[in-house]
Amino acid sequence: MKILEGNGINPGELLAKINSPDDLKKIPTHQLKQVCNELRQFIVDVVSVKGGHFGASLGVVELSVALHYIFNTPADELVWDVGHQAYGHKILTGRRDIFHTNRIYKGLSGFPKRSESIYDSFGVGHSSTSISAALGMAIASKYKNNSTKQHIAVIGDGAMTGGMAFEALNHAGSENANILVILNDNCMSIDPNVGALKDYLTDITTSHTYNKAKDKMWELLGKISKFGPNAQEIVSKVENAIKSSLLKQSNLFESLKFRYFGPVDGHDVDRLVKVLADLKDIPGPKLLHILTKKGKGYKFSEEGNETLWHAPGLFNKETGEIIKVTPQQPQPPKYQDVFGHTIVELAEKNEKIMGITPAMPSGCSLNMMMKAMPNRAFDVGIAEQHAVTFSAGLATQGIVPFCNIYSSFMQRAYDQVLHDVALQNLKVIFCLDRGGLAGADGPTHHGVFDFAYFRCVPNMIVSAPMNEEELRNLMYTAQLSEITSPFSIRYPRGNGVMVNWKTPFKKIEIGKGRKLKDGKDIAILTIGHPGNFAAEAIKQYAEAEISIAHYDMRFVKPIDEEMLHEVCSKFKTIITVEDHSIQGGFGSAVLEFMADNDYASRVIRLGVPDKWVEHGEQPELYEECGFSTKMIAKAIQQAHAIALQKAM
Repeated sequence: MKILEGNGINPGELLAKINSPDDLKKIPTHQLKQVCNELRQFIVDVVSVKGGHFGASLGVVELSVALHYIFNTPADELVWDVGHQAYGHKILTGRRDIFHTNRIYKGLSGFPKRSESIYDSFGVGHSSTSISAALGMAIASKYKNNSTKQHIAVIGDGAMTGGMAFEALNHAGSENANILVILNDNCMSIDPNVGALKDYLTDITTSHTYNKAKDKMWELLGKISKFGPNAQEIVSKVENAIKSSLLKQSNLFESLKFRYFGPVDGHDVDRLVKVLADLKDIPGPKLLHILTKKGKGYKFSEEGNETLWHAPGLFNKETGEIIKVTPQQPQPPKYQDVFGHTIVELAEKNEKIMGITPAMPSGCSLNMMMKAMPNRAFDVGIAEQHAVTFSAGLATQGIVPFCNIYSSFMQRAYDQVLHDVALQNLKVIFCLDRGGLAGADGPTHHGVFDFAYFRCVPNMIVSAPMNEEELRNLMYTAQLSEITSPFSIRYPRGNGVMVNWKTPFKKIEIGKGRKLKDGKDIAILTIGHPGNFAAEAIKQYAEAEISIAHYDMRFVKPIDEEMLHEVCSKFKTIITVEDHSIQGGFGSAVLEFMADNDYASRVIRLGVPDKWVEHGEQPELYEECGFSTKMIAKAIQQAHAIALQKAM
């Protein structure tokens, strides 16, 4: 059996022979169960020691094998929604021997990526995009008179709650394009799914009427391939059989003019192979509803907390124990947990406060409020646009909504921020988690544009705390009655810097920064968490060597003009530091102020360069982008050297 060089993980007897879907097709159908077992074990082996997403890919092992066995990928286009579920797909399409580099700096992306493989037909990372993309591909094939090409969108039931998925279904049903939507129904995204769609799918799954119709449908469908040109007639009989069996019971997907098939056991690879082979011969829009279990085949994920096993980190595959390094000293909390505890604390004192999140209650820690105050905290599903306008509606009634959305996901609701919140000057408090470089999830999740897209919006207050105490105080300030405008607070993924962070609340004056250290040679202006990197860099220089002033600006908008007048009048060299795109960010705001006021200091902007930054650990990315502690210290040294040369 083949051993991965430098990795020591056994891919299994059959899996070791599969370097492409063509190799998979050479395996007899009676051995596909073994392929599935080896693929599932390989994912467990690698993720347990390397980390990554886990439960979602285990749930679609059989589907991954069946899809590549039946369809002619990459000629047939396969689109995975989000990509958490695409590990098996990657392993089967030539990336097995480097799969251990998944989500590691300079290694494989954790999501399908067009530049990585011809089998990744569409780049994904945010949910609910697969049907739109596959439909676009299908319409293009139709335009080119290619009637045999297949287009498959694999979407989870959690992603189906996104409005974009329904927009695509509505369009696809009106087009006679060759598209197959596979609805992977497991009642989970990262957290358990919510809403009426979940209840509807459960009703379909448990309905005796539907199951009776399903049996009759598959009895007829299995004969289709034998009828050649008469296949269309058989399909019509199948449809009539469904209608006669269901009587008055409606089907959402059929009402959108999709041919609905299912529900089918998504862990029966033999059945899936037969079903997909039959569906391949049916033209037009089709939806296959499969039932799967997230974490399938690994005892501890099946029996344990499914949210925990979405991306558990490193774990002992034999015992299921999550491997955590226990520090000897108390550690600072995660920013998200500071938010979670603080909103509960504030809500206990202010009965107007409510919390809203689009399907990320554990990711942003709103689950703390959902547990403590279930009637005042809402998970609205994967629906960022709805989350924002829902919050706006609450605000019209005097409620103080804290709308917590990851920075990169907020991009999906930008029109709602402008039209429904800011234009009406409604007080919605946006807490943007994962602001800045997000780490191993890569460019789809880096939240590096929010300063730029929020500071250009009238009425919007744009802020970022340097530490946990500042986050608490900004949240406290935002909910005060005298604040009447929309208010954004962004903070990064990961831990803060304060062990004793639960300090008494203090009001922060809007648009006012802090001078943390005085100096006379160079001024460093920071916004948010990177201020801590700058503070550490400054410590490396003795006052006699380079005298460095440090200002924590707190607000990008309104920016502290009084403080900037002081800085620009006093210092010839200014360094700005931000975990954000340099284009249009905090440093740009400083330059705009200087241009408006005829200042001519030299400004060095440190932040995320004008490129797509790939995945990796946050410290690696900070270093690459030039604003880690080390790189700030280097910038100080270089700036001082240039200043000395000019003075000579």
